[in-house]
Amino acid sequence: MKTYSEGDIIWQPSKEKIESSMMYKYMDWLKEKRGLTFNGYQDLWQWSVDELEDFWESAWEFCDVKATQPYNQVLVDGNMPGTKWFEGARLNYAENVFAKYQEDQTAIYFRSEHIRECRISWKELRNKVASVAHSLKEMGVRRGDRVVAYMPNVPETVIAFLASASIGAIWSSCSPDFGSRSVIDRFKQIEPVVLFAIDSYQYNGKKFDKTSVVAEMQKELGTIKHTVLVPYMEDDCSNEELENVVKWDNLIHEKVELSFESVPFDHPLWILYSSGTTGMPKPIVQGHGGIVVEHLKSLFIQQDLTSDDTIFWFSSTGWVMWNLLVGGLLAGSTIVLYDGSPSYPSMDTLWELAEDAEITFFGTSAPYLMNCLKLGLKPKEKYDLSKLKALSSTGAPLSDSGFMWVYENVKDDIWLSSTSGGTDVCASFVGGVPTVPVKVGVIQGPSLGVHVQSFDEQGQPLINEVGELVITKPMPTMPLYFWNDHDNKRYFDSYFNTYAGVWRHGDWIKIDEDGGCIIYGRSDSTINRSGVRTGTSDIYRVVDVLDEVMESLAIDLEVRGRNSSLLLFVVLNSNTVLTEELALKIREQIRTNVSPRFMPDKIFAVDQIPKTLNGKKMEVPIRKLLLGFDLEKVVNPDSMSNPESLQYFIDLAETLKSQNKEKLF
Repeated sequence: MKTYSEGDIIWQPSKEKIESSMMYKYMDWLKEKRGLTFNGYQDLWQWSVDELEDFWESAWEFCDVKATQPYNQVLVDGNMPGTKWFEGARLNYAENVFAKYQEDQTAIYFRSEHIRECRISWKELRNKVASVAHSLKEMGVRRGDRVVAYMPNVPETVIAFLASASIGAIWSSCSPDFGSRSVIDRFKQIEPVVLFAIDSYQYNGKKFDKTSVVAEMQKELGTIKHTVLVPYMEDDCSNEELENVVKWDNLIHEKVELSFESVPFDHPLWILYSSGTTGMPKPIVQGHGGIVVEHLKSLFIQQDLTSDDTIFWFSSTGWVMWNLLVGGLLAGSTIVLYDGSPSYPSMDTLWELAEDAEITFFGTSAPYLMNCLKLGLKPKEKYDLSKLKALSSTGAPLSDSGFMWVYENVKDDIWLSSTSGGTDVCASFVGGVPTVPVKVGVIQGPSLGVHVQSFDEQGQPLINEVGELVITKPMPTMPLYFWNDHDNKRYFDSYFNTYAGVWRHGDWIKIDEDGGCIIYGRSDSTINRSGVRTGTSDIYRVVDVLDEVMESLAIDLEVRGRNSSLLLFVVLNSNTVLTEELALKIREQIRTNVSPRFMPDKIFAVDQIPKTLNGKKMEVPIRKLLLGFDLEKVVNPDSMSNPESLQYFIDLAETLKSQNKEKLF
C-alpha cells in the first residue's frame, strides 16, 4: 500500500454510499420541506450553527422525537450557561427507545470473558424493563430519586437504566473496577435510594469478588434503602455481609405493562462524573430531552445508523461511551456489549466479536488500534468483516500510522470516523461525516449544531493554527447543572471563566479552511518552549510508532521563575532497555518529525504511564506533582487504573524539589 502523509485522502465514499446515507437523505428532506439547498457538508454545518433554532427544530422533526406534549419554543434563552431548550415539551428517554420496538429482532448482543453469547430480543428487553420498573416503584422509588449501579457492561445494567429512566428516576453508574473510595466519593454526593450491584466479575482471566466493596458502600451510603444483587460469576451468590438485599430474579415478573413517566425536557436523566483525578469528581447532570435529541441527531444523521445496524463500543459503565452505546437503541440498532479485557485471551478478541456479532459500526479507542498495530495484527486476514462499514476511534488522537493500519489491515473500504467530544456534554464536538473523504490524521469535521472554534488567548478565532477548543453557541446536552453546586459556581468555573459566555473545553484544536480538525491534547498540558507551543500528541505521534516504545508521556515543567524542562517518560517493549543509542534515536525522531525545539531534556524509562480509570494519561496531575504541588491536591489514587505507577513520579518529584531551593507551591 502507498505511503500517506498527514492530510492525504486515504478513503472516499462512493456515490452510492453518499446517496444512501442518512446525511444525504436529511439534506434532501431539508430541500423538500424547507426549500434549503447546500453545497456540501461544510455549507450544511454553517447553516446548522448560524440558524441554531431552525436546525434543532429540523433535527427533532426528521429524527421523529416522541413527545407527549409539544414544545412552545426551541430556544428561549441562548446565553451560556443557563440556556433553555424546547420549553414546554414533555417526553421520556425510554419511550423514545421503545418507539423503535421490533419484537423478535435482537436488541442486545452480549459477550464476556466467561459467557460466550447471549442475545436479548426487543420483546424480552421490553418485558424485563417493565418488570424492573414495576419493582422499583414497589420499593418506593419516585420521579427524581437517584438509582445507582456498581455494575459491569452486562444486559442487566442496560435494563436497570431503562427501567429507571422510564419512571423518571435519575441514573448514575460506576464500573466495578473502580476502587471503593472512588465509587463512594461519587455516589455519596447524589444520595441514591437504590443500588444495583454485582457479586463479582472477571477481567483478564482473573475473578474479582466485589461483595465486600458492596457492603462498604451500604455502610457509607446512608440513603440506600434497597440493594439489588446480580449474580454474575456465581449462580447463587452469597450475601451474608449485605443488608436489605433483593436478588435480580425477584424483580422479574410476568405480564407487567411498561409505562413511561412524562417529564419536562430538562428533567435529569443521568449523572456522569469528571475523571476525578483532582478533588471530588464533578457530578454532571444531563436531561432527558437534550440527550434524546442530540443522540438521535448524532446516531441517525451523523453516524448513519438505522435498525439494520449493529453497533459496538468498547467501554465500561464508568465511561461516557457506555451511555452513547446504549443510545444506539434510539436508532433501533442492535447494541453489542462486551465485558472483559480486549486482550484476553488475545488481542484478537474484539475482532472475533466483530465477526460473530456481525458488527457494522465498531467503536474503540486510539490506543487500542495502536496496540494492534504494534503487535502486527491483521484482522482482515483472519476474520470475516464483510458486514463492517464503519470504525470509530476516540479517547486520544489517532496517529497517521493508526489511520494507515486500519486501511491496510482491517478493511480498505471502510469509513474511519475519528471523533472527539467529552463526558461534560455526552456528545461529540468534532467527528465523522459519512459523505466526505477521510484524510490521514484528520477528523472529518465539526458536528452538526456544534459551533466549535479554535480561539487564541485574546478570544479571536483561528484557522490553520492551534488554539483553545471552544463552543460559542449552546448545545442541548450541555450540563443542566452540577449536583449540589450552589449558584452554579463550580459549573461556571469549569467552562466559562476564560472567555465570557463561551465554553472552553480544555483541548487544543486546529481547524482548517475545509472544516477538518486535529486535536492536540489537553490545553493545560501543552508544551511551551520559549513561547512556541505544541500539543503532547505531536510528541506521541512520532515516539509511539518506534518499535522499541509501547507508549510515552511528555511533561513540560515550564513555570514562571524556573528554567523550562521537557521530560519524556517511555514504556519500552519487553527485553528493551533505554540505552544511549535509543535515547538518541528518540530525540532524532522528534527533531526530524516535530522540531528541534521540542526535543526532551531528559528521557526516563518507566514500567507504566499513570492513567485514569477510563485509560487517559494523567498529564496534568503528573505535571503538577513534578512542579511541586502536594500529592493529595492533584491525584486521587482511587480514580486511577494503575495507582502503583505513582510511586516512581512521587520519588522523582522529591528529587526535583530538592534541586529547587525555593518552593513555589
